[in-house]
Amino acid sequence: MTELDTHTFRLAVAQFNEAAEAMHLDTNLRERLTLPQRSLIVSVPVRMDDGRVEVFTGYRVQHDTARGPSKGGIRYHPGVSLGEVAALSMWMTWKCALADLPYGGAKGGVKVDPKLLSRGELQRLTRRYAAEIFPLIGPDKDVPAPDVGTDQQVMAWIMDTYSQQVGYAVQGVVTGKPLSIGGSLGREDATGRGVVYVTLEALRHLKLDISQATVAIQGFGNVGSHTALIMQEAGARVVAVSDVSGGLYNPKGLDIPELLRRYREKQEPLHESKLGEPITNEELLQLDCTVLVPAALSEQITGANAAKLRCRILAEGANGPTTLEADRILTDKGIFIIPDILANSGGVIVSYFEWVQDVQRFFWKAKDIQDRLQDIITSAFDRTLQFSLQKRTTMRMAALMSGIDKVAQAHLQRGLYP
Repeated sequence: MTELDTHTFRLAVAQFNEAAEAMHLDTNLRERLTLPQRSLIVSVPVRMDDGRVEVFTGYRVQHDTARGPSKGGIRYHPGVSLGEVAALSMWMTWKCALADLPYGGAKGGVKVDPKLLSRGELQRLTRRYAAEIFPLIGPDKDVPAPDVGTDQQVMAWIMDTYSQQVGYAVQGVVTGKPLSIGGSLGREDATGRGVVYVTLEALRHLKLDISQATVAIQGFGNVGSHTALIMQEAGARVVAVSDVSGGLYNPKGLDIPELLRRYREKQEPLHESKLGEPITNEELLQLDCTVLVPAALSEQITGANAAKLRCRILAEGANGPTTLEADRILTDKGIFIIPDILANSGGVIVSYFEWVQDVQRFFWKAKDIQDRLQDIITSAFDRTLQFSLQKRTTMRMAALMSGIDKVAQAHLQRGLYP
C-alpha cells in the first residue's frame, strides 16, 4: 500500500519481520500482523477565526484487537501521515502485549501544527475530528490518549464530544483526561516515570552507581521533562536537555526545577537559558554520558550518527528513535538499549489504570498508581532481560519477540472468522 510507504512504517515492519523470522512465526500470522486491521482517513473541515474553512486530514488506525480494545494516542503534528500512524499503532500492539495489558494497538492523528491555531480553532478541530472517528472509538472498542501536540484539554473535548453523541457522560472513552472528569493521578508523568524505573533497573543490572550517573535527554516535552526531573530526584546528574530549537549543557548538572519553571512559565527557549551552555540536538546525542534518553521524534539515531554515541545506556523515551542500521552499530559498541516498547510503556500502563478506574467508578491514590506502575514495568524489564540472556539476542528483539508471541497466541486461540 503506497499510502503506508513511509520511513517509519518501513522501520516498524522491518523490526517485526526480523523478530518474526527469529521466532519462526507462522506465515499466515505474519501476513495478518504486517498490515493494520482497520484504517480510517477523514477530512476535518474547520471554520477558522477569520471566517474561512480550512480542511485538515485526520487518521485513526487500529493495528490489532485480538487481546482486547485497541489503545493509542492522538498526535497533532505537520508530519502526521497514514504510514506514521500505522507504524505507531503496530508498536502499540507489541507494547501492550509486552506489559501484559488487555489491549491491542491503535494510533491517531491530524496533519496540523497546533501552535498555529487559536484555542477556539483547536477546539473546533478536535471536536470535528472526534465526530469523524466516532464510529471507531469507545471504551470497549478503541480508547485514545494524548500524544505529541495534544494534552488533557484535547482529551476533555473528545470525551465531551463523544458523550454528547451518546447522550450521557462516558469517562472511559479516552485516557489522559483532567481529574475533574475521570482522569487519573499520576498520568501526566507516567511515561517519564516509567523511563526512570527501567533505567534504574538497567543501572543495577550493569552494576552502575546512580549517584555517579550522568544523563542527557533529547526532547523536553512531557516525556523528556518528567524524565529529567525524576532522574534528578533519583540521584542522577542531568547534564543536558534539548527541544526542537536546541539545548543546554552543564557538566556539573542542570537545575531541572528552575529550568522547568522558566521553560513553562516564562516560555524561555532552552538554548537561551543562562543555566548552561547552548548545545545542538546532534551534539547532545554525542555527549559522553551514562544514560542517553531520546524523547523527541522517531529516527533520530541513524547509521550516520550511531557510531558517535558515547552513552552506556540508551533508554528510548520516544517511539522508533533508532533505525535498524543504527541498532546494529550500537549493539557492536556494547551500548545497552532499553527499547521503546518497554522504556516508554509507562504512559499506556497508567492509561490502563485510568480506564480501569473509570469503568469501576473507583479511583486510586497516587502512591498506589506509582507502586503498580513500578511493579508492572520492572516485571516487563526483568522478563525481557531474562529472555535476552537465554536466547542470546538483543533487548529489542527480546521485547519484540515476547510481545509478538502473546499476540500470536491470542490469534491462534481465537481462530479465523468465518
